[in-house]
Amino acid sequence: METSERFRAAVENFRTAVEEGDLKALEGLFTEDIRLHSPVKFTPFEGKPMVSGLFGVLLRTFEGFRYVGSFEGQAEAGPDGEEVPSAVLVFRATVNGKEIHGIDMLQFDEAGLIKEFTVMVRPQSAVHALGEAVLAGLVADGLAPRPEGG
Repeated sequence: METSERFRAAVENFRTAVEEGDLKALEGLFTEDIRLHSPVKFTPFEGKPMVSGLFGVLLRTFEGFRYVGSFEGQAEAGPDGEEVPSAVLVFRATVNGKEIHGIDMLQFDEAGLIKEFTVMVRPQSAVHALGEAVLAGLVADGLAPRPEGG
């Protein structure tokens, strides 16, 4: 399979797995050392077990999640700034009654696996609602410590 075909297939497989809530399929699309940059945490989530756990929480948290657009191309990724196949998927969803508009930015390795993932959402009130819901889910799943005083 040609690189561009492999890349497009990887994007479509990711999109389908998210829209169907298929965590097992998602896990198969991640590199072992995947990094996910979140809009609610300064440092990235790192490694397949942590990112897979985060996606388990996200799949339960978002209501009415749907992708509404996409863009494909090349972008710099990682510390060395290497250009890699990349995709931006535009989405809409609701979290705790707050409408969210966001993008998922995916960077792929040479095998077509997702190596770096960045999520951006708006408006700020939705970012806050998402952060609270995700933290509660991570704590409930044993992936994050309970906040002090919580």
